[in-house]
Amino acid sequence: MAKIIMTADDSASVRQMVSFTLKQGGYDVIEAVDGMDALTKLQSTKVDMLITDLNMPNLDGIGLIKAARAIPACKFIPIVMLSTESQDTKKQEGKAAGATGWIIKPFKPEQLIAVVKKVLG
Repeated sequence: MAKIIMTADDSASVRQMVSFTLKQGGYDVIEAVDGMDALTKLQSTKVDMLITDLNMPNLDGIGLIKAARAIPACKFIPIVMLSTESQDTKKQEGKAAGATGWIIKPFKPEQLIAVVKKVLG
């Protein structure tokens, strides 16, 4: 059975690119338009991994990670930040919130698949 990955990003073009890349890699994808949308979907859907943007309206990536980690089913899933932000302070904040990894945008499709394979095992 295919692993289910949720992608949360307020940019439709980024969501499409992430979705397309993951589907090509054989994964099922659930898209969320921002952190709140992702959180709502996470409460009713079991996912194997979450890929989230940092800067989003309603609930940013750090807030989403903290809230997701509070959901028992999401306590140990890999969560990767996909962001244009590359400062160490932001990465530390993400790690402290519970992020597993960090990918800088723009990303190469093969880079995304390599990270997903690495963290999903």
